[in-house]
Amino acid sequence: MTLTASDLADLTLWRRHLHAMPEVSGEEHETAAEVVRFLETTEPDVIVTGLGGTGVAAVFSGHAPGPTVMFRAELDGLPIAEISDLPYRSQIAGKGHMCGHDGHMATLGALALAFRRRRPARGRVVLLFQPAEENGAGAAAVLADAKFKPLTPDFSFALHNMPGIALGRSWIKDGPANCASSGLMIRLTGKTAHASMPETGISPAPAIATLIPAFAALAKGTLDDGDLTLATVTHVTIGEAAFGIAPGDGEIWVTLRTVSDDQMAALKEKAERMAREAAEAHGLGVTFRYHDEFGHCRNDAEAAAMIRRAIAAEELPFEDGKAFRASEDFGRFGTVSKSAMFFLGSGENHPALHNPDYDFPDALIEIGARIFLRIAEDLLG
Repeated sequence: MTLTASDLADLTLWRRHLHAMPEVSGEEHETAAEVVRFLETTEPDVIVTGLGGTGVAAVFSGHAPGPTVMFRAELDGLPIAEISDLPYRSQIAGKGHMCGHDGHMATLGALALAFRRRRPARGRVVLLFQPAEENGAGAAAVLADAKFKPLTPDFSFALHNMPGIALGRSWIKDGPANCASSGLMIRLTGKTAHASMPETGISPAPAIATLIPAFAALAKGTLDDGDLTLATVTHVTIGEAAFGIAPGDGEIWVTLRTVSDDQMAALKEKAERMAREAAEAHGLGVTFRYHDEFGHCRNDAEAAAMIRRAIAAEELPFEDGKAFRASEDFGRFGTVSKSAMFFLGSGENHPALHNPDYDFPDALIEIGARIFLRIAEDLLG
């Protein structure tokens, strides 16, 4: 189950090819087609397409019964223009692989090459290339897809590269790994007026002016104590871009963030109540819409222990890490399997995720693949 120098050279070229062709959440049609093309060369037992939209899964089956072990990567890039002189920089205007999903796909590609040479002794390996992670819709869509039911894993694993951690060093922890988050769009509706007679209209501005500090005041707790609450105002608009019209409607967007899904449900209720009270106080109508909803990502202790053993067996550096405020929709697979994610260092001074100059370090392909292959060997032989 080892990778050759030729394998790694080919995987690096493939990662860079993927890097140059980013597609955003829900639009990963060409990326999915490229993944299928690559997987076909590795001769899996089954390739499933169209999972949750554009998702792809490859199945490598053993000769004896056993558990199903899933490894997940993400297909999507971001609507961020890349600032780079790299020869393989993004060729799609305004879009880039600024989160390293190209490298995660190449890591699963390495597993496919290894399993082409030697199937697991028992059970099944499922390599899932999931759509729409960046907006939180992809994992839920995959789980809701009838084509996924026959693939339902007993164990699910994922990694995410992480700048700020030494290159090749892993962080793994039990329990909370990533926060739940929800984008709440609040629309306030009143009545426009001539700017010379604002008293004849109903403006949303006073209500929004009270809500901005009120949401900020909801912040409390920390990740360490398991009681983090954040409500971050990300966008505000009122009325038309005109000097002669007093505004009659407006929107305030706020990202809600908590450690757990239960805490998120309570925070949503509180945020909506605050908005209703402000609207009522100022004679406004109010409606709500949610976007980019992520469940919490919580590592199962047994699955996390398997990651630790695999890293130790490969004699790679690791430590008990910390949870992250950022969200990750891999946690939804914890509803159907024992799941865990670890963070693989991209370098202490590497550009941060979602920065326009970010690029996935190719050296991590081999490291991530070694850890995943060791987990598969420990579970399936």
